[in-house]
Amino acid sequence: MSGHSKWSTIKHKKAQADARKGAIYTKLAKEIQIAAREGGGDPEVNFGLRLAIDRAKTANMPNSNIERAIKRGTGEDKDAAEMVKIHYEGYAPHGVALILKCITDNRNRTVADIRHVLTKYGGSMGQEGSVSWQFTQRSFFNIPADLATYDQLFEIAAEAGADDVLEEADYYEIVGPSDAFKNIFDELKAASIKPDNSGLRMDPNQEIELDMDDTLQVMKVIDLLEDLDDIQQVYSNLRITDEVLEGVA
Repeated sequence: MSGHSKWSTIKHKKAQADARKGAIYTKLAKEIQIAAREGGGDPEVNFGLRLAIDRAKTANMPNSNIERAIKRGTGEDKDAAEMVKIHYEGYAPHGVALILKCITDNRNRTVADIRHVLTKYGGSMGQEGSVSWQFTQRSFFNIPADLATYDQLFEIAAEAGADDVLEEADYYEIVGPSDAFKNIFDELKAASIKPDNSGLRMDPNQEIELDMDDTLQVMKVIDLLEDLDDIQQVYSNLRITDEVLEGVA
């Protein structure tokens, strides 16, 4: 597995234990609201909503918060601000490409916040399409190693149209095309295997490797961007080596 994927997993585990639950819950609530608006408030028929709720429950988000977010999405809460999904592209320092997935009720604010962080640290905003060609959308599922064996997951992955099963010390990762996500999800569910984390992400087609100091600088910028309320995910083509991970894990 690439250092980038390992870093994402480290951050996911950290987020689950993060004391700043309010900020995490705000992002999760936006995701639930958008999913409910796009496909209705019933998770049994709205697959996107079901996934958003699963992620919220994994983060120990209270059921009352989840229910409020669904009502905002379906329009039952008349006072809720209208949210939109949008993505921006740009560059971190040293030419590292970025894709920023956002949910916002104020695009001007979101752009201003992103531009402020990038400009302050030597990055820049890019035009739509300027970096997205460097990424491919893929599905992923992180599964704790005590829930299944490699052989079991490989069989499920092959049956569902996944590309590979990657093995780490305490978990496995199934990766595959974006359009195979539901097939993989359903196969895992049928086997009573619940991923610790799953979704769609933008994987870089080719990574940029920097020296230690420059890598840490870019990682700091990405962390600052991820802390912005309107940003849901930040994807980059930065190569993060095991040496760097040892210093930040």
